[in-house]
Amino acid sequence: MKLNPKKIGLALAAPLSAALVSILISSLALLATKKSPILAFKTMWQFGATTSSVIEALNLSTSYYIAALAIAIAFRAGLFNIGVEGQLRLAALFAMYFGAMFSLPPVLHVLAIFIIAMTVGGLWAAIAGVLKVKRGVNEVISTIMLNSIAGALSSYLFSQYFSVKIVGSNNMSTKTLPASGQMPDLTVITNHLSKSATQGSSIFGMLPIAIVLGVAYWWIINRTRFGFELRASGINPIAARVSGVNSKRMIVITMISSGAIAGLSGLPTLLADTHAYNMGFRAGLGFSAIAVALLGRNGAVGMAFASLLFSFLEVSSRSLELIDIAPETYFIMQGAILLSSVVAYEVVSRYRVKIVSNDLAKAVAHA
Repeated sequence: MKLNPKKIGLALAAPLSAALVSILISSLALLATKKSPILAFKTMWQFGATTSSVIEALNLSTSYYIAALAIAIAFRAGLFNIGVEGQLRLAALFAMYFGAMFSLPPVLHVLAIFIIAMTVGGLWAAIAGVLKVKRGVNEVISTIMLNSIAGALSSYLFSQYFSVKIVGSNNMSTKTLPASGQMPDLTVITNHLSKSATQGSSIFGMLPIAIVLGVAYWWIINRTRFGFELRASGINPIAARVSGVNSKRMIVITMISSGAIAGLSGLPTLLADTHAYNMGFRAGLGFSAIAVALLGRNGAVGMAFASLLFSFLEVSSRSLELIDIAPETYFIMQGAILLSSVVAYEVVSRYRVKIVSNDLAKAVAHA
């Protein structure tokens, strides 16, 4: 197969230009606070490249990736599921509460927790789908409102019914999962490393499941009839409807699928580390995953790299406090990466269309 330098150049142009622009914006922000960008980036790299930081970034990227997959499913169908944050929070609460009420053989117990989380997430997302189909309510508005309701509802249920007081602490949590419901870490990977290097941390057991979900997402979207109809609905809803796609049914199924996957994204830390839902449950994961999905262009591989990038930046940015730089600088970097990527991909996409149009015009002229 002959390589086309022009195509390779266009493929590399967007990510490289986005990286350069984001570095420039971040550097200007640091210079505005009279801090050295070189020192900041060097410190972040040295801290982020340690074994324990890499493990922590991998664990964080697992949640990012699963949540991004949930968002990408909706994006592919032309829907904007902004409600992943609420879906994963409610799913995590119910899964931990009910998961601690029974005991099953290890694999079955974890599978039951997955089913509970996916059911709760899917049903909560289905509300937005039904509202859009039956009443024409825009899913962006409905999912944002459902986020607020989910936050209030989860806080109320947790504080009033689902939590138990931890002795000697002001923290509250659900009952701890029995051993059969806890997911083992991938110690086979970290066993050969010294404890001083890993600092006692290990890779969460849901990492392989996230990889399987990514492969399944790619296969369903690109190799199945359902995936074709979903993509067709997102690209041209009218044409899809004319060709026989039941658009209303597709909207509801897509939102349920998106919510079900979102329900799993809050579980990696709960099943492998805390083994209970508590007051320290991570907030904002669903919103950060939107940026991951956009940066990854809704592709299984692209979102994997984006989730690793965002998790690395989040973990390594904690070292900025050591050199008297606010760790919130991470959000500036995240925003710069996202903004520059969206602009760069749009510019390159328009340039590619222009080249194709010119080539087509030349071919017609010579015909």
